[in-house]
Amino acid sequence: MSITPLMPVYPRCGFRPVRGEHCHLIGEDGRRCLDFASGIAVNLLGHSHEGLIGAIQRQAATLMHVSNLYGSPQGEHLAQRLVDLTFADTVFFTNSGAEAVECAIKTTRAYHAHVGNDHKFEIITFKNAFHGRTMATISASNQDKMHKGFLPLLEGFKYVDFDDLEGARAAIGPHTAGFLVEPIQGEGGIRPASDEFMQGLRAQADEHDLILALDEVQCGVGRAGTLYAYEQYGITPDVVATAKGIGGGFPFGACLATETAARGMVIGTHGSTYGGNPLAMAAGEAVLDAVANEAFMADVRAKGERLRGRIEQFIGNYPDMFELVRGRGLMIGVKMKFETRNFVAHLRDNHDLLTVSAGDNTVRVIPPLVIDDSHIDEFMEKLSAGAASFQPPESA
Repeated sequence: MSITPLMPVYPRCGFRPVRGEHCHLIGEDGRRCLDFASGIAVNLLGHSHEGLIGAIQRQAATLMHVSNLYGSPQGEHLAQRLVDLTFADTVFFTNSGAEAVECAIKTTRAYHAHVGNDHKFEIITFKNAFHGRTMATISASNQDKMHKGFLPLLEGFKYVDFDDLEGARAAIGPHTAGFLVEPIQGEGGIRPASDEFMQGLRAQADEHDLILALDEVQCGVGRAGTLYAYEQYGITPDVVATAKGIGGGFPFGACLATETAARGMVIGTHGSTYGGNPLAMAAGEAVLDAVANEAFMADVRAKGERLRGRIEQFIGNYPDMFELVRGRGLMIGVKMKFETRNFVAHLRDNHDLLTVSAGDNTVRVIPPLVIDDSHIDEFMEKLSAGAASFQPPESA
């Protein structure tokens, strides 16, 4: 057989981690890398957080899975915490971000179908977004690289330029059900939306009786410096999809909604075999125990400002390589003057520094939220050494 046992859909690199220690990953060859990738914004408490590990161990020894045919005291408790901490009135638990976004899409359409408006099914989304890898979530994105090989796409999505309020307003028509938007595009290059854009979408949704659904899978759960990024825009969404950091490394997501927005999500309309299982709920409780307080959020914002400031100062030494720094909290993007994958590989392979490439020639710097100044110092040392030893492409 020529195919590998693991289906070859990832261009896997040579680093093979087998152990984690706080903000570092250790490979099977003993290499120790500073992890400023966090499993793509997942391991927000690092790799050896005692509270998270202990909660999972205790729950695993008690009850890991039970069908959603039965009552769920664990799920009810965590859902109530999320309701108390956010805009939401109700929560559906999932296993991933893509499933959370799928639930947001279904909630948006069901909102209208519930009152007989079946013609209102179209969702306005924004270019260069990333919403997941399912058929619905790739259809919600305009990225050809995700469409290739999977046509035809699902109908019912209209693409508009990100941060273009006039474009979004012009796209509203008789079939429009709502908007689906990342407040901060992650895969698209750590691009925060403007206040005017987000507030304008809220106003348009109110005027036309549309659902404003936010994809906070990457920017939520403290990553941007508040529990959810929408808080920084002075708006109240109708629906929010969350995942990644909410489980701290355990596969877990959720769709949060207001009572009004969820009016169509009644018995029999949606479900999940594993969603909301007791083990995931224990992980979620431990994450909220750690991050859902203002002191922790203030610390994330302060560390983000220090890290961003040092990167901004540093890139001035390499005007031919770097263009700008953007982002919020500990969700930072370093825009380069050429495609970033070779530079990210150079940092990883030669300087034991893990980052992530993104669109718009951007390097994602998304460390665990529990980093301290020593990790920032280590990051800057490795970044400096990497930039000094990297040979930019001749076309740069």
